[in-house]
Amino acid sequence: MTEEIRIEERPLAHVAEMFRVVSFGARLEDAHCLRVRRALQESGAVVVGESRNDDGRYQVDCLTVSSDDDIDTLRTTVAPLLSDETGIAVVPTALLGEGTKLLIMDVDSTLIKQEVIELLAAHAGREAEVAAVTESAMRGELDFAQSLHARVAVLAGLTEGVIDDVGTRIELSEGAEHLVAAFLDAGHVVAVVSGGFSQILEPLAARLNLTHAKANELGVDAGTLTGSVIGPVVDRAEKARCLRAWSEAAGIPLERTVAVGDGANDLDMLAAAGLGVAFNAKPAVRSAADVAVNFPYLDVVRHFVRL
Repeated sequence: MTEEIRIEERPLAHVAEMFRVVSFGARLEDAHCLRVRRALQESGAVVVGESRNDDGRYQVDCLTVSSDDDIDTLRTTVAPLLSDETGIAVVPTALLGEGTKLLIMDVDSTLIKQEVIELLAAHAGREAEVAAVTESAMRGELDFAQSLHARVAVLAGLTEGVIDDVGTRIELSEGAEHLVAAFLDAGHVVAVVSGGFSQILEPLAARLNLTHAKANELGVDAGTLTGSVIGPVVDRAEKARCLRAWSEAAGIPLERTVAVGDGANDLDMLAAAGLGVAFNAKPAVRSAADVAVNFPYLDVVRHFVRL
């Protein structure tokens, strides 16, 4: 006698999906990890895998969960567990599977520690003035293109050599080189798009073997900075356009992209990506992003995806 096995068919909208829930911080208390696990289980999620990492700089606890909830609901579930010391990322299914992914980053105060325009302005004795405008623009209080033209204008008359001087003073953010290498070694695409300047970015992009890099070009005439920017400004709309263009060129759906930035100029890019990460960002950017990283280690981003 053959036994009939009946399989219940469930509507596609209710088929459980896999997500990664990543808790991270300089210190992760076991009690915090248990609260995250309990909150997920009480929401109906099933924990099907777990891994932990502690490299001496920060700790990471990764839970792989199966859930019928959508990602916004899961993020709402863990949001009350966020603190100044601990971040939580809920990563969508597309970033956990096979296939090439794209990592795109801002440069100033993200890939690198400094704001290049301020380093250049210091040569003109105008660093404090320019820094105040930069801060306001990054909070979204000023139009980025207008603020950039105003800041670059103070550089008029400086010798072209200041660009090389500033280039030698650039410091990568902690873990930046490790993050880039991890993505590239796994066969993924790494790009940067900056409201800064190509004369600074191009040597850095070559050093890191970046797949794509785009920034503004400073005007130079007869070895002297003209105080102008050549061509259209790389603003928030252009950053998002670059994300879409580079992902399309590589055949990578937007769902498999990760964007990282810190200022209002990055908001469109963060919104367009499969996962938008705010890195030591302004409050408006932190609240808009999918994940907020509030410590100095950029390479924690590698734990958010399957490499």
